[in-house]
Amino acid sequence: MFIKRLVSRTHSGEGLFPMVTALAAALLLSLVGGIFWVVLRGAWPAMSAFGLGFLVSTAWDPVQNIYGAAPVMLGTLATSILALLIAGPLGVATAVYINELAPGYLRKPVSFAVELLAAVPSVVYGLWGLFVLAPWIRTGPGAFLEQHFGFLPVFRGPSLGVGVLTTGLLLAIMILPTITALTREVMRGVPLDLREALFALGATRWEMITRVVLPNSKAGIIGALLLGLGRAIGEAMAVTMVIGNANRLPVSLLAPAQTAASLIVNEFPEAFDLQLSSLLLLGLWLFITTSLVNLAAVWLVYRPTSVKSAQGGALHAK
Repeated sequence: MFIKRLVSRTHSGEGLFPMVTALAAALLLSLVGGIFWVVLRGAWPAMSAFGLGFLVSTAWDPVQNIYGAAPVMLGTLATSILALLIAGPLGVATAVYINELAPGYLRKPVSFAVELLAAVPSVVYGLWGLFVLAPWIRTGPGAFLEQHFGFLPVFRGPSLGVGVLTTGLLLAIMILPTITALTREVMRGVPLDLREALFALGATRWEMITRVVLPNSKAGIIGALLLGLGRAIGEAMAVTMVIGNANRLPVSLLAPAQTAASLIVNEFPEAFDLQLSSLLLLGLWLFITTSLVNLAAVWLVYRPTSVKSAQGGALHAK
């Protein structure tokens, strides 16, 4: 009887659709788990050989078979945070302009231009960064910073064009569409009643934005910034083309450096034994870091927001 009922429900689609969707979800989770297991298994020899010292050591010597990830980890964080510092305010400001201030005839063109940036392949960004952005940095901002602020270690030259500053600027352009699009979606979720209530009390548009839209979008905006940070941390091809690929601590913004992703791209084809395991350990660090950042970002962006608490916040701000 049970089998007959199951067959009947499957034929009608009532039972088939949940089964297919559950299978798809299980397949996706299995794929993520499988990737994690393969990378972990490959990284285990390096973990056994170096332990936690791998994270703090500055040596990367394939000849001596000694590997440490401190320079590339710091290079990854330096370029990603620099990109976030540039793209974060610009992306939020762009989202505010498109959603709240832009006239109707400009809203769609500006939105399309920002979204178009997300469709550009990473290698195209890398080529543009190498042949346009890097020469401009070398003769423009880089030369200026070296000449006037070169006494500071963070701006110490020579200005070569490729390096941390160029990579940070390029990554900022690449993550700008992500931050802008998600910030716009979060701002759309602010109830219209709150906007109209503040206007009815005599508030200006600027007061409405600063007292209603931005405060009630704060958690989602932070999530959008974290998603942009996750994209910057994991970017490989464009970074490899403009970072300079020098295995050193990223002390100066004008000096070449290296990120975890660019090191993997450069050395993985010829790596073997312990070197290959060390690269996989770097990949494991990237996997865990980006996963945690993205999970936190998704939770902040898509968590349910209480309208009641939002109204209370608006009245308190007023």
